[in-house]
Amino acid sequence: MKKILLLTLVGFCLFSCEKSDTQKTVELKYPTTKKVDTVTNYFGTEVKDPYRWLEDDMSNETAAWVREQNKLTFDYLTNIPYRKALKNRLEKLWNYEKIGAPFKEGDFTYFYKNNGLQNQYVLYRFKGNEEPKVFLDPNTFSEDGTTSLGGMSFSKDGSLVAYAISEGGSDWRKIIIMDALSKEIKEDTLIDVKFSGMAWKGNEGLFYSSYEKPKGSELSAKTDQHRLFYHKLDTKQSEDEIIFGDKEKRRYVGAGVTDDEKYLIISASISTSGNELYFKDLTDPTSKITPIILGFDNDTGVVEHKNGYFYLSTNVNAPNKRIVKVAVKNPSKENWVDVIPETKNVLNISTASGYIFANYMVDAVSKVMQYDFNGKLIRTIALPGIGSAGGFSGKNNAETIYYSFTNYTTPGSIYSFKPKSGISELYKKPAIDFNAENYESKQVFYTSKDGTKIPMIISFKKGIELNGKNPTILYGYGGFNISLTPSFNIANAVWMEQGGIYAVPNLRGGGEYGKAWHNAGTKLQKQNVFDDFIAAAEYLIKNNYTSSHYLAIRGGSNGGLLVGATMIQRPDLMKVALPDVGVLDMLRYHTFTAGAGWAYDYGTAVDSKEMFNYLKGYSPVHNVKAGIEYPATLVTTGDHDDRVVPAHSFKFAAELQEKQLGNNPTLIRIETNAGHGAGTPVSKIIEQYADIFGFTLYNMGYKTLPNK
Repeated sequence: MKKILLLTLVGFCLFSCEKSDTQKTVELKYPTTKKVDTVTNYFGTEVKDPYRWLEDDMSNETAAWVREQNKLTFDYLTNIPYRKALKNRLEKLWNYEKIGAPFKEGDFTYFYKNNGLQNQYVLYRFKGNEEPKVFLDPNTFSEDGTTSLGGMSFSKDGSLVAYAISEGGSDWRKIIIMDALSKEIKEDTLIDVKFSGMAWKGNEGLFYSSYEKPKGSELSAKTDQHRLFYHKLDTKQSEDEIIFGDKEKRRYVGAGVTDDEKYLIISASISTSGNELYFKDLTDPTSKITPIILGFDNDTGVVEHKNGYFYLSTNVNAPNKRIVKVAVKNPSKENWVDVIPETKNVLNISTASGYIFANYMVDAVSKVMQYDFNGKLIRTIALPGIGSAGGFSGKNNAETIYYSFTNYTTPGSIYSFKPKSGISELYKKPAIDFNAENYESKQVFYTSKDGTKIPMIISFKKGIELNGKNPTILYGYGGFNISLTPSFNIANAVWMEQGGIYAVPNLRGGGEYGKAWHNAGTKLQKQNVFDDFIAAAEYLIKNNYTSSHYLAIRGGSNGGLLVGATMIQRPDLMKVALPDVGVLDMLRYHTFTAGAGWAYDYGTAVDSKEMFNYLKGYSPVHNVKAGIEYPATLVTTGDHDDRVVPAHSFKFAAELQEKQLGNNPTLIRIETNAGHGAGTPVSKIIEQYADIFGFTLYNMGYKTLPNK
């Protein structure tokens, strides 16, 4: 890997049209990445894996490789002339007060607030008309801001609180139990907790979930058997009782307690889709765990317990979901009775103040309807505009609840809502240095390869000329039943300020149109997702929003796979590719951490010869070919990512660096003390976006920023 590229950077005065004649030439020489003779046999086919040694995150060799790659990458990025200007603008726009919706616990009202550039949100509280005071400040957890709050749960009376912390972005958590009134720590910290909620049983103890600590690296070793524990206060963690999962092997086990504290609800899964549902009567110490529904061909959860009935949200015989009720004494599905029947739109549910709030997705935007528990429609709630509404949750006795509203050009605002009268009022609007009136979003529908209609929302500055020369980011996900609904992002606002276009298609594999839409992008139909994304790019080019020279594709996690597969299949279609924390080795993803749980969407290489051949056919790591000019690529990952281990990104970058033809750079940016994204400090997020946007614009040929 001795390839040398030349990066010529032109000095300039950022806010002047005059350019300097000075030039700086930087030699871009890829580090040598050794190759090993590793071969795996799948159904008679031998597959070489020359960079498997990079999977060892504990080795000195891997650490040295990371240092060399980061030196090369940051030498390149720091010499992009407007990187600092982008960072300054991101900081300026980011620096406004952000406040979350208030919520009541005991006698106190709590809310999260960030003064502007704080690395982590701070939790405040107040009582009555008192001035709010800091209750918990995660910025004090570590000096560099990389330890974050990973979840919180109050006991019903608000006197106790359990909160989880994440260190360095890891999915492994520690749980700290505190007296909420005095803020005194109650006992020893619970450790080695992963993928867990926290559910209180009165003031006696709490339920949480975790795996056995794996042998080898806790950041990459496989974790396969999730278990539900009960921790009684003032006892040792080693004495915690296993409630579920000791005998039954499940990859994900979660628990909650009904609002009346009568029932423990247990959800158990073997993958990220489909679950069993159980309950246990907490008022009877001798009660057994009782199934509500068994099998993994459904997604069902308890919404509420009321007067001896469970209210369930389910997609059983209803791909877009419905609400049913069933007597606790006889909960099997043949006894389920519809409360809110299925419609043509996907249903999401919340409850508050004795009502059910049905948040429907209509072509990926929100429509919210309020029902009573008999299924009677109370009202359709008038939202502030076309976009995404979230919240509408609270305690059963709440007189006022809150919801948020946002879209791609509107910063998120908080609204109060009185469920009895239906009165809604603006509660908090952010004072941000961004005029949403100067921008617009347009929803279009385009046709994918097989004729399927796909929605896409395109956002940009009003008055932009459709001349095929607009720098454009096409962002996608397309998996795991996750829906991409309109949401404001500060970084994307900076992108649009520069004349950039931001486009988001709602690809198959997501949840925008229910279970059928999800399934159409899974396993042997995964190519549909890539085809949908390619068709979105072709639509943008055909309609002169942009052209291949000014198009970048971006996505994270499953979206990183989307970018990797798309750039390999159609390298001519875009100028820049930005795969972030991507699943890029499709033959081995299931061997790391909890990756085996993604098999519902992907299948695995050991399932069958057909599944192996299909995965090998699109796996980005295995389809990089020598002698092809791939787009300029900035791979991004975190060294503490134990969701999608960084080895995926390491191996993909190594393959590209070895085989890339031409002068488009292939770089990998490895954030230290960072994980899959959640809890990343604001300072690091700003630096990441400055690098991503700088890399993108520079490789589109911009010597100065497109627009002031």
